[in-house]
Amino acid sequence: MNIYKTIDIARMFGIHVNTVRLYEKYGLIPKPERSSNGYRIFTELHIEQFKLARAALKVEVLQNGLRKKAVEIIKVSAAGDYDRAGKLTEEYIAQVEREKENAEEAIKITQSILSGMNRAGGNDTLSFSRKEAAEFLDVTIDTLRNWELNGLFTAKRGKNGYRIYGTEDLWRLKIIRSLRCANYSLSSILRMLQALSVNPETDIREAIDTPGKDDDIITACDKLLTSLNEAGNHAGFVAGQIENMKKMRKKNPTLVHQSEINC
Repeated sequence: MNIYKTIDIARMFGIHVNTVRLYEKYGLIPKPERSSNGYRIFTELHIEQFKLARAALKVEVLQNGLRKKAVEIIKVSAAGDYDRAGKLTEEYIAQVEREKENAEEAIKITQSILSGMNRAGGNDTLSFSRKEAAEFLDVTIDTLRNWELNGLFTAKRGKNGYRIYGTEDLWRLKIIRSLRCANYSLSSILRMLQALSVNPETDIREAIDTPGKDDDIITACDKLLTSLNEAGNHAGFVAGQIENMKKMRKKNPTLVHQSEINC
């Protein structure tokens, strides 16, 4: 059975030795045994757990507790409860799929709203105050204010100086609301709206998921569809690792416990 020192693990994964110790401190790997000289002893099972942890931690999507659930999977696996870790991973994958469905549905809603706008021909038959617009959209006044501050739309002003929300504004706000409910970032929505203003035939799905070369990507939701797909792929790898370690542990129950070996 191969065994490894802390420095071996650090070199293998391109991380600092202190990072290896942090993985142990936070329960992301099984606690290694110690040799007679006090050195930590890592086994093949530790290596597989490191692979699992690093794949799970690559997940950038944070909404609805996905990151927290990924960390829980790592810790449960590190504790050796592979059945529960596998169950949690199945639940995680199912949630990622739901998030993807929501994200895709929001794009369909956006396409439908835009189609309705085009058919309406820009007839401005409504005139709402900010309060009325917020109530109509079932959002808060602060939410409308935040969207405007972030450049997603600009409301006209009446003779009294107050903002007026017309039909076209409400169409646009419906689009923003739908996309925000699906967790698209403000910057990705703005990018899409700007692209549409330049070219009404813009591919909405591509525009909202593809930051420009000069864009600063701050969150995973700036490229939500891509990030969710990556999360699903990483989770699939994690599921495979759990099954692999389960077989390794079944074949050799003392795999982690190699304290009789000196390093």
